[in-house]
Amino acid sequence: MGLAETQQVLVKNDLRGRIRVQTDGQIKTGRDVVIAALLGAEEFGLSSAPLVAMGCIMMRVCHLNTCPVGIATQDPVLRSRFAGQPENVVAFFFFLAQEVREIMAELGFRTMDEMIGRMDMLDTARVLSHYKTSGLDLTPILTPPTPDPHLPNLKSGPREVARRCVTTQDHGLEEALDRELIAKTRSALEHGTPVCLDLPIYNRNRTVGTMLSGRIAQKYGAEGLPDDTICLRFYGSAGQSFGAFLAKGVTMLLEGDANDYLGKGLSGGRIAVYPPKGAHFDPAENIIAGNTLLYGATSGEVYLCGVVGERFAVRNSGAIAVVEGTGDHGCEYMTGGTVVVLGNTGRNFAAGMSGGVAYVWNPEGAFAQQFNDNHGLTQLEPVHEPGDFETLRTLIENHARCTGSKRASTLLQDWETSLAQFVKVVSLEYRRAQAERQARIAMT
Repeated sequence: MGLAETQQVLVKNDLRGRIRVQTDGQIKTGRDVVIAALLGAEEFGLSSAPLVAMGCIMMRVCHLNTCPVGIATQDPVLRSRFAGQPENVVAFFFFLAQEVREIMAELGFRTMDEMIGRMDMLDTARVLSHYKTSGLDLTPILTPPTPDPHLPNLKSGPREVARRCVTTQDHGLEEALDRELIAKTRSALEHGTPVCLDLPIYNRNRTVGTMLSGRIAQKYGAEGLPDDTICLRFYGSAGQSFGAFLAKGVTMLLEGDANDYLGKGLSGGRIAVYPPKGAHFDPAENIIAGNTLLYGATSGEVYLCGVVGERFAVRNSGAIAVVEGTGDHGCEYMTGGTVVVLGNTGRNFAAGMSGGVAYVWNPEGAFAQQFNDNHGLTQLEPVHEPGDFETLRTLIENHARCTGSKRASTLLQDWETSLAQFVKVVSLEYRRAQAERQARIAMT
């Protein structure tokens, strides 16, 4: 229904020709692909069926680190059971394409482009003859859409409106802020000479730092540049994905606020966001950045002087982050890295968390109500190990230095009292893996 309605609305408003429509969900066969194409899709996402071709037996324990066939697990014993071959997945897609081609031949289509959006080719007679569905009226969904005659671009007369993407879209990459950053940091990119820039930023500037990081990765690989080789100070409100995939050697400081997906895929860079100088509000009680920050980050550091939205550090696998409050689902599906929360969290914290460590300031003892123990696989405990003392203090000191956080400074002034108010969130499997690793190191 969603796909059909999307196609109808886009065609009626003469917008369909500008975009490509992708659909997914329970697409397993060539017949499913053809039906999706007839309803208006051009791209198709498959997941379950290719996983089965790799050997998945659909145990539905992906988040528990106990996958018996070694696909969704970090346990070396279980991973040794993985028997999947890329040839199996290739063969699956060949069979899928062959079935699509056979159905296209039956329908009289030579290309996929001819088939897209042809809802009139869907036969509902057999479906509606069944007693359970005989009362359904599928006309609103399957009627081919017609453009609105009152649209400004149709007033000159009737014309054919596109049912599929027929134009390329200008994403404005030539005017991206990163073009300016690359030009002004050329000496750092080519010779490693330290460069520091001060620039304004606006919420139309998206994925700032990503193209720059691509240039660094292209020349220096995953090693990147030495820390702080490129220092970028911004003033204003950053658009989405500020610092996405930021490479090692780049430090981005933002005096202002940021939108969603800050630090997505962070790859060794450092990001700090803090309120404008002279702001009269308490940062620990106000939003500084949006949702889904640090999504899939692998390394690097993030310091945020304020509260953030939902799904903070989701799927983080190695980055370090300090924040002064989070929304719901913090540290969801986290597999590595370290997160420090100097404030309140939303509900469902650490859901699906299988690795990494989180330290949460819990002066009122209410955090246990927001914590998801994943059926006993994730543990909540006081901070009592000497290694934790040093790590936690160092990160809070870094946070205070990078952002000027008053809350961090206050906690550090009475450190013994503050330390007793922190709780540690850790996965039992992660702790066991760490212990085994340390034992192996000790034996060598």
